[in-house]
Amino acid sequence: MDFSSLVTTRQSVRRYSAKPVEPEKIEQLIEAVRLAPSASNSQPWHLIMVTDPELKNQVAHATYSSLVSFNKFAPQAPVLAVLVLEKPKLITQIGGRLKARDFPLIDIGIAAEHFCLQAAELGLGTCMLGWFDEPKVQHLLNIPQNRRIGLLITLGYSQEAAPPRPKNRKSQEEMSSFNKY
Repeated sequence: MDFSSLVTTRQSVRRYSAKPVEPEKIEQLIEAVRLAPSASNSQPWHLIMVTDPELKNQVAHATYSSLVSFNKFAPQAPVLAVLVLEKPKLITQIGGRLKARDFPLIDIGIAAEHFCLQAAELGLGTCMLGWFDEPKVQHLLNIPQNRRIGLLITLGYSQEAAPPRPKNRKSQEEMSSFNKY
């Protein structure tokens, strides 16, 4: 699939089939994250692939509550990916302070998009989740308390065989310009 088709096809999936994700595809996804670029090559992430069904369901249930229900689809996904923020290289930390930039968050976003685009190319669906009970997920996955979770990504085969939904995006004129703001 060429890149233009890939970015047009990739969309957030919120209905998953029960079909398991093949181990070789999970390995390709791990490799896509491993190869993602980062500030000063810090690679400030640790990727946890949650494939054990019982543990995956416990983590998925930590992404919603009775008050916040928009992630109730998460248990349908056969796999969850958890991107944990790691300490970047000292040069990246210094540069981030000097420039008032949180480079590890930018890097996590790049790694997550590598994951999601690779998944789409493999015929898999994903959805990035920023809302979750972080202390609960940390406890379930034995993540040290001095680490933050960047985000979770649901992964699996889409239950919907329909073509991708139209993307509701700003026009190019609204979101870009040449030579000045």
